[in-house]
Amino acid sequence: MNESSLPQKTFKIATLGCRTNQYESQAYQDQLIALGYRPAREDEEADVCIVNTCTVTETADLQSKHDVRQLSKENPQAKIVVTGCAAEQNAQIFASIKGVEHVVLNKEKDQLVQTLFPEEDVPEFSIKNFDAHTRAFVKVQDGCNEFCTYCIIPYVRGRSRSRTIPEIIDEVKDLISNGFKEIVLTGINIGDFDGNPAEGMPPHRLVDLVRAVDQVPGLKRLRISSIDPDEIDDELADAVLNGAKTCHSMHIVLQSGSNVVLKRMNRKYTRQIFLNTIDRLRQADPNFTFTTDIIVGFPGETETDFAETMEIMQEVQFAKVHMFPYSERKRTRAALMPNKVPPDVIKKRKQELLRSAEHQAYLLRERFVGQRMTVLTESGHISRPGEISGHTENFLNVWITGDFQSNELIEVDLVENTPQGLIGKFVRKV
Repeated sequence: MNESSLPQKTFKIATLGCRTNQYESQAYQDQLIALGYRPAREDEEADVCIVNTCTVTETADLQSKHDVRQLSKENPQAKIVVTGCAAEQNAQIFASIKGVEHVVLNKEKDQLVQTLFPEEDVPEFSIKNFDAHTRAFVKVQDGCNEFCTYCIIPYVRGRSRSRTIPEIIDEVKDLISNGFKEIVLTGINIGDFDGNPAEGMPPHRLVDLVRAVDQVPGLKRLRISSIDPDEIDDELADAVLNGAKTCHSMHIVLQSGSNVVLKRMNRKYTRQIFLNTIDRLRQADPNFTFTTDIIVGFPGETETDFAETMEIMQEVQFAKVHMFPYSERKRTRAALMPNKVPPDVIKKRKQELLRSAEHQAYLLRERFVGQRMTVLTESGHISRPGEISGHTENFLNVWITGDFQSNELIEVDLVENTPQGLIGKFVRKV
């Protein structure tokens, strides 16, 4: 039997957690495809399974273990490899799960496929595609030096390190040549980006990277992923506000509206710094929008602390809020703090915050009814046949009726606001 008549080998990749994990899993997929593998169908056993785990919360930890066991059960003949932050935290536990062949620590993540196939010439760890997405996440930085008291990530991802601007630009060019219109620069703590300078050379800054990517031919939209308010200085604000393709929407992390809680969290900003950053951007462009992260029920959080968070939500009117109930992580300082908030109080605050977040996002969208904006189409939903959704440049969710494909730029009139998003009336393709 010749090699071409052999059945093509298959793989499955399960990804939990952050955008950085999503990027890394896409890199694994690209490497495996280059080696002649193909994604296994849902009902098909795979030859290789990779689980890219997360440990940011207890729920993520449990889901990571569940996914490994499930893949092992469904793919009994597969080589199973586990990596990511939960695997870093509990390597022995994952190694003991039936079927697991390798546990790859985070510092060796980019060598995972080479570890599986030591005799093969494995392509470099980068991406040229981003399956099932119309925006491509490009990892520019890894690790974190901040040591927030609730966060395990610096212990499992290590200290901050960055890629060089030239290698990032090459990857962005490859993605654009493959049809991607929107690029999101992402990392574990992107504000720490330094461009991996050669010895004796000055570091680059995030603003240098943003300005460089903004000039890549063919790019239509550029976004920066999660960033802290104190890392948005005047130069970075100028690059975002006045760039050719930079989007006027940012994910700026709040976590709490209480200075007391922020200090206990070891965050490097105050509520005043957060609000000043929002005001500076919104004064330059009243249509600028924001998304954020908030932790509910941090140890010692009082009703007054929680009320201060709710006040900021009402003042800013976020387009989207990612809410996390506090989850105790061993080895963090917060795990040792007194005055833990009872679970029933956390649940009540969580529900109250989510209701407010939906209401404030609705009020924000209401301001844009009657405007004409451009939408990058993404996906439909089984409950809304004949429609497709997407986001405006300033990250407003819009539904459009018509026969459109994903990844199209469409100009629409925003004619109505609904709890699920704005309704756009087609004007023209851009």
